[in-house]
Amino acid sequence: MSSPYSVRQHGAQNTLEYRAYIEKDGKVVSPFHDIPLFANEQRTVLNMIVEIPRWSNAKLEISKEEQFNPILQDTKKGKLRFVRNCFPHKGYIWNYGAFPQTWEDPSHTHPETKALGDDDPLDVCEIGEAVGYTGQVKQVKILGIMALLDEGETDWKVLVVDVNDPLAAKLNDIEDVERHLPGLIRATNEWFRIYKIPDGKPENQFAFSGEAKNRKYATEIVHECHEAWKRLITGQTKPGKIDISNTSVEGSAARTDSSNVGPDSRQSAAPIDSSIDKTFFISGHAV
Repeated sequence: MSSPYSVRQHGAQNTLEYRAYIEKDGKVVSPFHDIPLFANEQRTVLNMIVEIPRWSNAKLEISKEEQFNPILQDTKKGKLRFVRNCFPHKGYIWNYGAFPQTWEDPSHTHPETKALGDDDPLDVCEIGEAVGYTGQVKQVKILGIMALLDEGETDWKVLVVDVNDPLAAKLNDIEDVERHLPGLIRATNEWFRIYKIPDGKPENQFAFSGEAKNRKYATEIVHECHEAWKRLITGQTKPGKIDISNTSVEGSAARTDSSNVGPDSRQSAAPIDSSIDKTFFISGHAV
C-alpha cells in the first residue's frame, strides 16, 4: 500500500534555501503537528518522519519556527552544519528523525534525569536495513530509549524499527536488538558520545550511565511527550518561538490553510565540500 505522504521540495539540498515540505494527498501538512503519532488503533505502530537518511552527513531537522515546519538544514554562524565521520562510523548510522505530535517540554524536569526537556519533538533512530529519504513517513515500533544530556537538557533518543523490516517480527524489545544486531546499541552510545568532538566540543554525557532502557520505559516517555504536545497545540502551554500552524488538529486555534506554500521547485543537490568526507580518529574511543 502506497503512502499518502510525499515530499514537496523547494530549492537544492546542501543550500540555505533548501526546504522539504510534507504533503498529504497534494496538500502541505505540518510533520510536527498534522501527521498522527499513532498509525494504528492499538497505538503499537507509530509514524516517524525521517529527517536524515542513514550514512549521510547533512544535519537536517524539522523547523520548529517556520510555518508548516518544513525540514531544512541546520546552520551555525550562517554556515550549513554537517556531522563528521568518526571512525568507524560514516555519517549517521541509522535513519534519524522525529516523532510527530511529540514535544519535550523545556519547563518540565524529568524526575530521573533531573534535566529539563529540550524544546524539540522526540528524536528517533530507526535501525532497519533500508536507507530512508528526507521527508519519508515510516511506520515503526518502539524498542527502547537512551537519554542524552545535552547542555543541561534531556535529549531522548528513541530506538525503533520499521514494521516492514525483515527483522521486525524478531525485534520487540531492547534485548532483541543486541541478540539480532550485536554491537548496534554500543555503537549508538559511542556515536552520540563522540560525534561533536571533531568540532572542538567535549564528549557528550548520558543519563543512566548510557544504558538503553526497554520498550515499556520508552513507550511511557513517548506518551508523556505526546501529552506535552497536546498542551502546546491547544494553547494550554505558550508556544514561544514554535510555529503551531496546522491544517487538521481539533481544538487548535492555529488551524489554517496551506495553499500559500509554493509548488515544488526542486533543484539538483549542490556539491558538498570534500572535507565533509574526512574521517576522524578519536583517541581512546574506538569500538
